[in-house]
Amino acid sequence: MFTKAGKTSFLSKLGLSAALAMMALSAYAAPPTTVVVAFPPGGPADTLARVVAKQLEGPLGSSVIVENKPGGNGAIAANYVKRAAPDGHTLFLSSAGAISINPMLYQHLTYNPEKDFAPIAMLVSTPEVLVVPATGHVKSVKDFLDLAKSKKEGVTLSSSGIGSMPHMAISLLRIATKANILHVPYKGAAPAIRDTVAAQVGGFFGDISGLLPFIQQHKLTAIGIAASKRSAKLPGVPTFDELGFNNVYASNWYGIFAPAGTPKNTIDALNKAMRIAMASADVKKYVATSGVEAAVDSPDEFAKTIQDDSKKWGALIKAENITVNE
Repeated sequence: MFTKAGKTSFLSKLGLSAALAMMALSAYAAPPTTVVVAFPPGGPADTLARVVAKQLEGPLGSSVIVENKPGGNGAIAANYVKRAAPDGHTLFLSSAGAISINPMLYQHLTYNPEKDFAPIAMLVSTPEVLVVPATGHVKSVKDFLDLAKSKKEGVTLSSSGIGSMPHMAISLLRIATKANILHVPYKGAAPAIRDTVAAQVGGFFGDISGLLPFIQQHKLTAIGIAASKRSAKLPGVPTFDELGFNNVYASNWYGIFAPAGTPKNTIDALNKAMRIAMASADVKKYVATSGVEAAVDSPDEFAKTIQDDSKKWGALIKAENITVNE
């Protein structure tokens, strides 16, 4: 027979058990959230997605799955997400390229970022850095430009592809310096980096986050940052502003989108969840070690950044007559 205290304890435990059971049932019943990434597994975007996805499970109250859909310069992932139900359970992690550059570059793009997606939040940004082979004689931007002047054919700079953010950075540098720079586009960053390490090309522009390991291993030498301030991960590398070459600003970003038509309250809830995830210890550790900069913002602020970037890169693409074979 229960005493009054025993009954109270029993009922309290029973109530707690029921609450836990309801929480478990709620978590089980909640549909998973899928984050679609427009890049293959193992790269910076995929790593970011997986670190953030794990930290989203708590605030969202459901499992979060990362699904890679590379190809088509982001179009495969974009088309998949734009057709998804606008319920907040299918999200798109994209870089600036697929959102702010592709629409200005491709005449027959199969998606419209402005009409097909609702911005949720920018997560991180990473400025472009100019690197050269560590085995060569070029140790500074001055050395690089002197070499360009001394060679009739100029110097080569590689990028991850036509219309990529590295390509934009190369174009800005060429305009600012008036140097004889030959752009060599590759199909992706990996082969471009490999040939730069091997000194098959004069240099490469790329995201700091993707190049940091090669710089730290002394396979590549960083000589210039395409940003308004130095990088905390590369404090010894000057900006182009410091070197007298203004407006060489090229920064890639990664952000989260939902299909167009997703209710505003859902977008706001997802933005709040992103902020919680980005404030977690695991994500802070990733940011501190990878070379990216945390840049989580509001949906409206993110939309303004996209609008400004689209205008900037569209003008550059037109001025430089950058075209692709579709």
